[in-house]
Amino acid sequence: MSSNNDKPYVLRVAELIYNKVVNIKKENSQMTNIQAFEVFMTTEDYDLISSGEFHNQWFLELKENDFIDKLTKKKINEETIKLLELQKDSMVKFLMKIPKLYYTKSHFPLEISQRAFDHLWRVCESYEMWCKETKQDKLIKLDLLD
Repeated sequence: MSSNNDKPYVLRVAELIYNKVVNIKKENSQMTNIQAFEVFMTTEDYDLISSGEFHNQWFLELKENDFIDKLTKKKINEETIKLLELQKDSMVKFLMKIPKLYYTKSHFPLEISQRAFDHLWRVCESYEMWCKETKQDKLIKLDLLD
């Protein structure tokens, strides 16, 4: 991959979420994007991200490797680490999960679940925007921006 297509580290979690939602849709061809996001919110990957554990594991791995990312083989600077810590905090805040309270009796999503859904959607939109900006349209599978 050329340097102008190097994916910003803050998109790593977005790409993971995006690809998991794409896979959910592949397994259920009749499913809408909305339904696929809702299914994603019930997965272990969602739990890993929403608890902050995704970032915690990544930070531990980076610390053990002198902050050299195993995928890019590049050293991650302190400023980027701070951005990733902010990202982790926002994921934990917006993806807060309250078991068995996803829907109210009227079957409308609770505000907290809607906030999580909206955050996931925006994160995946940012991934698609990066794909468009770097002319990697083949990576766009959900067409969230259209």
